[in-house]
Amino acid sequence: MAQINNEHHRWRLPAEWEAQDFVQLTWPHRGTDWLPTIGEITATYVQMAVEIAHRERLLIVAPDPEEALAAIRREAGEAIMRNIFTLACPTDDTWARDHAFISLTDGSRRRLLDFRFNGWGDKFEAAKDNAINRNLYAAGLIEGAYEDHTDFVLEGGAIESDGRGTVFTTSGCLLAPHRNQPMTRQGIEDYLKKALRAERIVWIDHGQLTGDDTDGHIDTLVRTAPGDTLLYVGCDDPEDEQYGELQAMEQQLRTLVTADGRPYRLLRLPMPRPIVRDGERLPATYANFLVVNGAVLCPTYAQPDLDEEAASIIGTAFPGRDIVCIDCRSVIVQHGSLHCCTMQYPKIQSGQLA
Repeated sequence: MAQINNEHHRWRLPAEWEAQDFVQLTWPHRGTDWLPTIGEITATYVQMAVEIAHRERLLIVAPDPEEALAAIRREAGEAIMRNIFTLACPTDDTWARDHAFISLTDGSRRRLLDFRFNGWGDKFEAAKDNAINRNLYAAGLIEGAYEDHTDFVLEGGAIESDGRGTVFTTSGCLLAPHRNQPMTRQGIEDYLKKALRAERIVWIDHGQLTGDDTDGHIDTLVRTAPGDTLLYVGCDDPEDEQYGELQAMEQQLRTLVTADGRPYRLLRLPMPRPIVRDGERLPATYANFLVVNGAVLCPTYAQPDLDEEAASIIGTAFPGRDIVCIDCRSVIVQHGSLHCCTMQYPKIQSGQLA
């Protein structure tokens, strides 16, 4: 593990709704599992790119960034294009949430934590994606101090921060095989508290979406919002195979309290009706939204009643922000959604893309 200095109390993992410097997208290409649906997924990524770059800077990582830029330019003006920066880099896939840096800030500086990404427990090839952070840092595109945690497996989708020292995660993911064995739950918690400079780790012990490759990432289940708010996916159908786990998760959430002992404000998101492809149910979830400067990008699944309900609830959690709906049916075919595709980097006083 990287050496951590005595500035523990100064550094923190910011909440997603705090001011951002830029967002990273790792672009889909024909050398990935996206090949059969490359047109559809590229169109979705273009929409994400335009919405992000309209509000803040956007970093695109791709083997051929010019291909991505050409696709965006067909839909965007030059003001958008000026907000986009690129890194040419080999990639295995597109899930920036899980292979990108996890950033800490002290308000004026940034620390870039590079954890090991191993394809969600050696399920998929990940060597190229695992090297993106080192390539990005070597290129000088991000200001911040590099911190090497590549002896520990952690994906960004596995943690959620309130920005005030509480980090949420799931036991299903962090205790899953082929990640950090033989470490115990307590050992993993101790590591996370030190690495993330967290005061406490809150473990969610229930909740698993059918078809999820991540073993239960927190960003598919429970998300933080201002005012000690937790948004979470619920399920009312006893015939749904996810019903028992999500009911147990909801019961656990009702028992949780903040660091100062108060109950959380709980906002329940609907569960999308099953989306099935080739006989397999896909892990669609409205919890996989992305907060950017001035807006929240919300996944939708061509289920107008539920899409509208979810967007309204998310808007309640983030008042004053634009609510931008993005059809994520093209993303869910590879078992992820909007948040999984993205990684935000916190704003710092001197931070900029070179």
